[in-house]
Amino acid sequence: MNVSLRVWRQKGHGAHGSFQTYEARDINPDMSFLEMLDVVNEQLILKGEEPIAFDHDCREGICGMCSCVINGEPHGPESKVATCQTYMRAFRDGDTITVEPFRSRAFPVLKDLVVNRSAFDRIIQAGGFVSVATGGAPDGNAIPVSKEIADIAMDAAACIGCGACVAACKNGSAMLFVAAKVSQLNVLPQGKPEKDRRALRMVQAMDAEGFGNCSNTYACEAACPKGISVNFIARMNRDFAVALLKNKPA
Repeated sequence: MNVSLRVWRQKGHGAHGSFQTYEARDINPDMSFLEMLDVVNEQLILKGEEPIAFDHDCREGICGMCSCVINGEPHGPESKVATCQTYMRAFRDGDTITVEPFRSRAFPVLKDLVVNRSAFDRIIQAGGFVSVATGGAPDGNAIPVSKEIADIAMDAAACIGCGACVAACKNGSAMLFVAAKVSQLNVLPQGKPEKDRRALRMVQAMDAEGFGNCSNTYACEAACPKGISVNFIARMNRDFAVALLKNKPA
């Protein structure tokens, strides 16, 4: 199959960027989107041109590094898959495909399709951990966790931190990401001692990074490659409200 690519090219943060058109010829429909970009880059290198910069690592839908917007949709037209799991058979022969980076004030473009998502790291550093005493490994049955709570925690922990929720939200909100990271620890007994502090610090860190408010359109859930539910946002809002009341100055 043959497709035309309109790719966002930008030399660096603050530099002027624009769309450039490239032709991808004789592409195997069973190639992943990233494999197709590899082929295009090989052709550009042979021509002596600058290859397209894009982020990737595991190429198994686990790390979330491969994030980009394809035809206006974070990760592309397929549901609940990352960019690396989007295959060229999802497009038609002769299509024009527009590829651009995630757009958010908190995700500055580093080069072409690569953005700096270290804002997520700083949010995690603000409270995405539990404090435990050092020593030998505790017995697995020492702290009983019900199946219901374990399932909720695992559903939240499925978040890979790709940022699709931010790219999909018209306000550039990171509420779904933060809610998942807060909830995966807050619902477990190991995370209860720091529950209030975690909710306060991570939400405050999110606001400090410049992310917008929740738009309540559920676009984040629709774009999430792991199908994280917006119910976690409601859960985090409750935790945050309770923490504010408990920590209200006298």
